Amino acid sequence: MRLAGKTAIVTGGASGFGAGIVEKFLAEGAKVMIADINGDAAAAMAADLGPNAIAQAVDVADGASVHAMAEAALTAFGQVDILVNNAGVTHLPTPLDEVSEEDFDRVFNVNMKSVYLTARALVPHMKSRKTGAILNVASTAGVSPRPNLNWYNASKGWMITATRTMAVELAPSGVRVNAINPVAGETPLLKSFMGEDTPEVRAKFLSTIPLGRFSTPEDMGNAACFLCSDEASMVTGVAMEVDGGRCI
Repeated sequence: MRLAGKTAIVTGGASGFGAGIVEKFLAEGAKVMIADINGDAAAAMAADLGPNAIAQAVDVADGASVHAMAEAALTAFGQVDILVNNAGVTHLPTPLDEVSEEDFDRVFNVNMKSVYLTARALVPHMKSRKTGAILNVASTAGVSPRPNLNWYNASKGWMITATRTMAVELAPSGVRVNAINPVAGETPLLKSFMGEDTPEVRAKFLSTIPLGRFSTPEDMGNAACFLCSDEASMVTGVAMEVDGGRCI
């Protein structure tokens, strides 16, 4: 029970890696807000997971919605110990000069602006308590980018840099900030990354991962639990690859 007595918000928590993080946090004793743009999915998941899980519909790209999420968490829990910025989107594999402005803005707002908005909403609370852990779910794409995902790659590189500078600035306030860099996994975004989901495309992608498999939600939950627990009290500013060796 490494997170006993802790409270957490996980954005994008109703599916994929976010769901794995939510389930691990609950198993380790935390109370968790499942915050997701799909409010119905979040509510159904919370109902399945029991009384320590609550649901909140949120658009992480909208300041008023993020503020409402933070207020709801503080009302329900009294405090927020852990914030996981997991919500993310990509554009389809496309030459960088052909990505639509609409797709670029969506990637920018969900992957980047959201980190600013959640920080604005929750960092003052963490500073006032002189404690807190923030985890940003970035990507191997921010470390070892692939062609035709240019603006997604760039957004995750931004997220890694944001993690490091947040860590330096917030350390004197007792707030730790880390990131995890997953390789692609069995999530709703997998087909978007690959362009098409066929056995041949999967085999080609898996050939770039030394351990020979995709990331799983359980992998992300385990890494996130460590980084957000007191066991990692001396760890801040780290962007940890959870990628089966993809970035070596």
